[in-house]
Amino acid sequence: MIISDELKKRIRSKDVLGKVCTAKEAASFIKPGMTIGVSGFAVTGYTKEVAKELAARAEAGEKLNLTVYSGASTGDEFDGVLARAGAISCRMPYQTNKDLREAINEGKVKYLDLPISNMAKWVRSRYLNHIDVAIIEATAIDEHGNIIPSLAVGADDTYVACADRIIVEVNTRIPACVEGMHDIYTPEPAPFTKPINITKAGDRIGTPYIPCSPSKIVAVVESNTLDRGIVAGVVDDEFRKMSKNLIDFLKNEVKEGRLCNPLPPLQAGIGAVSDAVIQGLKESDFTHLNVYSEVVQGSFLTLADAGKIDSISGAGIAVSRAEMEDFYSKLEKYKDKIVIRPMEISNSPEVIRRLGVISINTAIEADLYGNVDSSYIGGTRLMNGIGGSGDYCQNAGVSIFITKSTAKDGKISSIVPMVSHIDHTIKNVQILITEQGVADLRGLDVIERADLIIDKCAHPKFKNALKKYFSKAIVLSEHLVCPYSEEAAMMFHNGEIDE
Repeated sequence: MIISDELKKRIRSKDVLGKVCTAKEAASFIKPGMTIGVSGFAVTGYTKEVAKELAARAEAGEKLNLTVYSGASTGDEFDGVLARAGAISCRMPYQTNKDLREAINEGKVKYLDLPISNMAKWVRSRYLNHIDVAIIEATAIDEHGNIIPSLAVGADDTYVACADRIIVEVNTRIPACVEGMHDIYTPEPAPFTKPINITKAGDRIGTPYIPCSPSKIVAVVESNTLDRGIVAGVVDDEFRKMSKNLIDFLKNEVKEGRLCNPLPPLQAGIGAVSDAVIQGLKESDFTHLNVYSEVVQGSFLTLADAGKIDSISGAGIAVSRAEMEDFYSKLEKYKDKIVIRPMEISNSPEVIRRLGVISINTAIEADLYGNVDSSYIGGTRLMNGIGGSGDYCQNAGVSIFITKSTAKDGKISSIVPMVSHIDHTIKNVQILITEQGVADLRGLDVIERADLIIDKCAHPKFKNALKKYFSKAIVLSEHLVCPYSEEAAMMFHNGEIDE
């Protein structure tokens, strides 16, 4: 087949160059029932070409029943096309695709929700399936067959090491100067694991490539498709208020001597809410910020452009399609600031604890006791998954959750008597922020927490109902240490609490 001049430049190993083929030929290495490990983190750096051919086979009637392990979410060109074709039987550890989500909620696809810091270790320790084939997006392959990732690493280093065979999609649309931004380090297995020698967000401790033997690469496919990108946050008045509340809280922490200035590294979970709130830091007095996060969103790049950020570390660069070309045009400028790591390192409890990271994640709902639901709607329907929020929440120096005080255009309260699904417990949630205010829950008992959350975070429309609920709960509950009444909660949710 004809190999483009650009692809010839990107594949510097003669052994690997001879394995360039069509996506259909590459897909032929994947057989029904296999477990595949794929690139992709926060809708970035995911493979696109081979999935089309797998979907075509499934649509033609082949029962593929694939188990798919990723770093985190991939784009519609992977999760979407395979879900619609019915090619996936099991998926983990995280996803954001609407069609895959629907298949999971309908019971057509098994889904195993796992904090992403554990994924690579579980694969290497053989707690999960053996990886038959890894499909990795790259920007280049060096002289020795080592893989230069694209804009995300996720768990690629582990999938490459553990897979029997490797298919590489070299994306020639991504500027080659991405090379050098990566820092690949894979911990030794326990009990021989060494300390992860990161003491500053921008430290580099590994290699700028994923080590790989050319003999394991069975196919190379050229790709020139841009990542779909995330949906950028639209900053409205409520987001501005949430951002101001966050900044005021951080300023007070510095004033009281509980935080240093410059601040410890920041982390923010993926999504429009946190992205919009982080943007507010651009107008703050904080400078020399550092980021140690799993996702590097457009808001952090905005802060970098404003001269606010010294270093950025993450497992993937997640920007919107509209921001992508601008990001590419500034890659050389960003190279000295950005480090892209495996998610096992970006989400390492050891490193998060050592750096004292300020963790900012999004809640679907929070209850009066400080429990947070970040993955299920109504306790039964999956939204996306826990992702990395648990890794940071449990280990951060300051653990913050943000949410608007209402949902569904103000029709329901995001502050509820008891969350329908608990991802993060009162033992780990320290700070709750809405557009209404800030509840600092540190050192408070359950009664004090409930009073403060209602006072500071609940929408005025629901404050009285929540107060009446809690009064009834105290009367009706037999457990005064953590009073809860299902009867009173149902009355609250049904709008009957005033009767």
